Order: sequence, then C-alpha cells, then structure tokens
Amino acid sequence: MRHLIVIIVWIVISQFVHQAASAQDSKRVPALREQVYSQLARAQELADAGDVEAGLAALKAVEGKLSSMNSYERAMLWNFYGYMHYGKDRIGKAITYFDKVVSEDPIPDALKQTTLFSLAQLSLGQNDYAQTLAYLDHWQQVTGEQQATKADVLRAQALYQKGDYEQALTPIKRAISSARATNETGEEAWYVLQRAIHYELGQTEAVADVLEQMIKHFNKPDYWTQLAGVYGQLGRDQQQLAMLEAAYQQGFLTRGQDLQMLVQSYFFGGVPFKAGQVMEQAIAQGKLEADLRNLKLLAQSWIAARETDKAVNALKQAAELSIDGELDAQRAQVLLNAERYPQAIAAAETALAKGNLEKPGTMHLVIGMAELEQENYNPALQAFAKAKAFADARKAAGQWERYATSEKEQAERIKELQSS
Repeated sequence: MRHLIVIIVWIVISQFVHQAASAQDSKRVPALREQVYSQLARAQELADAGDVEAGLAALKAVEGKLSSMNSYERAMLWNFYGYMHYGKDRIGKAITYFDKVVSEDPIPDALKQTTLFSLAQLSLGQNDYAQTLAYLDHWQQVTGEQQATKADVLRAQALYQKGDYEQALTPIKRAISSARATNETGEEAWYVLQRAIHYELGQTEAVADVLEQMIKHFNKPDYWTQLAGVYGQLGRDQQQLAMLEAAYQQGFLTRGQDLQMLVQSYFFGGVPFKAGQVMEQAIAQGKLEADLRNLKLLAQSWIAARETDKAVNALKQAAELSIDGELDAQRAQVLLNAERYPQAIAAAETALAKGNLEKPGTMHLVIGMAELEQENYNPALQAFAKAKAFADARKAAGQWERYATSEKEQAERIKELQSS
C-alpha cells in the first residue's frame, strides 16, 4: 500500500511542474504558488532525511499561514501531513489528513481521485469496510469510471470482509473477466478472493472451477491438493485420484495429510498396491507417523494387494500399539489363508491372550483349522470344542468338528490297514 502514497507525492510534484496546465480545469483550480510549495518541499526533505518530527514542525509553520492559502495549497499541506504520518505508521492520522485533502474545493481532479482511492485502501487496512466502500463510491463519482478493475478488486475485498458474499462476487468476477479480455491473467490474489467467496457461498462446483484456473495460471502445490479435496467433496473420486497422482509425480505432495489423502484415494480407488507403496515410503521418510491409524491402513492396503509378508509385518507393528487382540486376530486370518499354519496358530493364541475380541470364537476356529491342515486331529477337535462355546462360531465349529472327526477316523483306519 505504501507505493500508493508515494504516487500521491509524485502527483504533487508533477502538478507543480505542470502548474499552469493543472490550474485550468472546469472548477478553475487556483495555482499552487512557488513560495508555498518550496516550504512544503523543505518539510518533505526533512522527513525524507529521517527526521519526520522536524518535517511535521515545518508543516506546522506553514499551517500558521492557513488563512492566506487557497484550496489547492491547503490540500497540498494536508497531503504532506498525511504522507508523513503514514510513513510513521500513524494510519489513523494519515486518514484524517488525506480526508481533509478531498474536503478542499476546488482541487485538481487527479489529486482528488488518487487520494480517494488511497483512502479506500487505507480504510480497508483498518478494517473499516463501510468507509472503504464510501470512499470508493466517491472516487467513482469523481472519475466517472464504472468498471475500473482496481476499484472492483478493492470493492470485492471490502464486501467480502463485511460478509456480503453475494455482492462481492460480481466485482471480482468482473475484474478477472476484464483482465482476460485483454489477454492478461489477472493477479493471483483475485482468484484467491473469488475462490474464498464461492466457498463461503457453499458453491463447491464453482470453487473447483476457480482452482482449475489457478492451477493453469499459477501451478502451486497447494492448489493441486485443494482441488483434489474439492473433487472428493463432489464425489469425483477418479478426478481426485488423478489430481493427487499428478501432484505426487511432480513432487508437490510433501505434507503428511496430503500423502494420506493420496493413500486413501488409491485404496478406495481399487489400487491397493500403490496405496501400500506410498504409505510405506511416507512412514520410512518420516512424513507420516508409524501410528496405529496409519499402520492399519498400510496393513489393509497390503492385504487387499495380496502382499502377505508386508501385510503380516504391518499388522504385527500395528498390534504392538493396540490394547486389544483384534489386529493379531486379523494377522492370524491372513496367515491361515497363506497356509502358514504354525504362525497362524501363534497369532490366534496371541489375540486370545490380549482379549477384548469382537468374535473370540473365530480364533478358536482358526486354531482348529490350522491344526487340522497339519493333521493334528486331537488339538483341532479341542479347538473346535472351545469355539462351540461362542455364539458367533458355534454353527461353523460344529461343522468343522464333524469334518475333523471324520478325517481322524479315516486316518486311523488307514493306519490300521497299513499295520496289518
């Protein structure tokens, strides 16, 4: 914002140099006399040299001759006051003096226009949004401009901060459209504001449209992840996955939460192997914690991808962080399906020992089936008998018990025949 105040001072100097031309407007603006200007310039020199207080004192001396000054000269005095106070971050006082500038009449239109616009910006910085809009309305009356881009952006900012989102949308869209009409992109901040307005209005589709433009024009990592998140909200799962994957390949996904979103998109998108790869690498690099939640998702990914060794390892790590035996129970199931019977039995026994299982009978079934596959009939029958004590496994345990009994009897008959 400071450069805008510098523009005001530049206008002062420019107008003094072209004094004759400046004084000839429809309101017959009086001339800025050289003796007044030289005193103002001296005050400015003191301020520019670092002694702002001395500069203000010099202005005070000039103010003592206020009764003999014309409207243009008074406006210049207030302008210099405002500039010096602004330089010391006394924004309230700067606004007071700049407001006195535009209250003088007549003064050159260029000075009034520039000062009004700067007042609007300063008021916005002071969170005085109603005053910002009032200054903009006054500025527009002076300039006659109805669609000035710089004013549209400022107006949209003020309306947004006031919470008038519907009204804020029109000027910011107009500003961006004006830029595009001249084959320009417009400033990034304009798109950020438009996105924020659509978000506040709950216009998710429009948020996605703006983010697509932001990626096209500015290509920042955050915009890729934000758009992916919006696609997720809209239920565009394939687009979300494609966006995240493209961002990942460009090295844009560096935060744990973004990597986790990619893992979940891979997993639920039916690409569990890639989900496991990304999660495993992120944990190894310290970008994601090896906590219970992440290890469970890693295990689920490897299970779905049929990567038994990786799944068992992830389940074992996760189980060490869990207070119940559910993850050991899941590991027992995976090992049983992989025909690793001794390991399956050990995992099931660990699950039962830790307890708090949703379906404890299932673990006795796992033990029984693993023993039966190894032709250990008596331990298998004992396990099935224990499983029958649980409602969730009773029916299956009875069936397996009958089958195990039959297998045991057949094995005994074969053994008798072989020994006779």
